[in-house]
Amino acid sequence: MKALINIDYTNDFVAEDGALTCGVPGREIEERLTAITSEFIENGDYVVFAIDKHEEKDAYHPETKLYPPHNIDGTEGRALYGKLSDAYESAKHELNVYYMDKTRYSAFAGTDLLQRLNERGIKEIHAVGVATDICVFHTLVDAYNYGFKIVVHSDAVASFNQEGHAYALHHFKSALGAEITEGGAER
Repeated sequence: MKALINIDYTNDFVAEDGALTCGVPGREIEERLTAITSEFIENGDYVVFAIDKHEEKDAYHPETKLYPPHNIDGTEGRALYGKLSDAYESAKHELNVYYMDKTRYSAFAGTDLLQRLNERGIKEIHAVGVATDICVFHTLVDAYNYGFKIVVHSDAVASFNQEGHAYALHHFKSALGAEITEGGAER
């Protein structure tokens, strides 16, 4: 069994006026990311929306010192971006779709994600979303450490740091043994 983890594709991370936007690279993957997500949903595969959640003025969160406030609970910035929002809305009541809050870079840190994947017999994780070198990166390092096979859709991940993006893709393949695909074909 396989699962798709769709990481942080929100207004704050993707929209032109997002609080911590990866800008054009994030918007350029919208069609592909949404198509992959819809395909997984329609095929009955497990689809996880792992979405960053912060509280306003949380002085104790470690990211507060690193980044401007972003993905604040209850704001439009935390909403799924563009066409992905529509895809989620039409499928959010499906049993194979799970929307989860995360408060750290990794979708596994402090969440029930590992338990949910294990309950469903998931052995292979596919990843899409942002930022390749931050939340996607930390999630996949944890996935590797938990023994999952990893597939990264390189045409459906992006970052605001192109050097970091390239490094992360290289690291996924060379250090995590991930399969890197683009348009469904391995690279």
